Amino acid sequence: MLDRLQGGDQDAELPPHQEQRRRYTRTGPTLAGDMALSLVVLSAAIMKADGRVTRSELDHVRAFFQQQFGGRHAAELLRVLRDVLKREIPLAQVCMQVRQHMPHPMRLQLMHYLIGLANADGRVEPSEEAMLRRIAHAIGISDKDLGSLSAMFRRPTADNAYQILEVDPKASDEEVKKAYRRMAMKYHPDKVGHLGEEFQQAAAEKFRKVQDAYERIAQARGIK
Repeated sequence: MLDRLQGGDQDAELPPHQEQRRRYTRTGPTLAGDMALSLVVLSAAIMKADGRVTRSELDHVRAFFQQQFGGRHAAELLRVLRDVLKREIPLAQVCMQVRQHMPHPMRLQLMHYLIGLANADGRVEPSEEAMLRRIAHAIGISDKDLGSLSAMFRRPTADNAYQILEVDPKASDEEVKKAYRRMAMKYHPDKVGHLGEEFQQAAAEKFRKVQDAYERIAQARGIK
């Protein structure tokens, strides 16, 4: 996969960032290194989607990698990212591996990060929206979940409050309450307690967005 992009003797001793690329091709569950490489490849796919890579996108990725993996590992991954940005991205293979080996809560966190990356320069282009949908479908994220996650990045309104909770605006109060309980359970930070600090912070942020959405609806409806 990524090693084929690089070419050369796979058994030769590689620099750290090239060894990271080779590790992704190994079979087995997605571990920390595989997750890091998935982030690199999918980040590159989003960054290339509109035909330009911006400083705000690079800063967003750098900050996330530093918080998630630490300074030294982040620097290695950024070198891998710069290389991947110059090459054809093996998107289908990476998405298949993510879908097979990452549990659903982790995949939701991954999509949340990618949506944040698409929003990093202040606007999500249609080509970026299309790439987000393509990745979401390929890794087993539903349109409802994608819509809910995307709505969390928009200005709070009554409409996107319902979208965050994945419930119809015409739903009954009881249905709204059930939707809130379901979404609160889905996005509870404990679901990703075994991941790094940055993923836990993102989970807590999503959890707050769900709570805020419910509070806006409850206030508008007079739900007690």
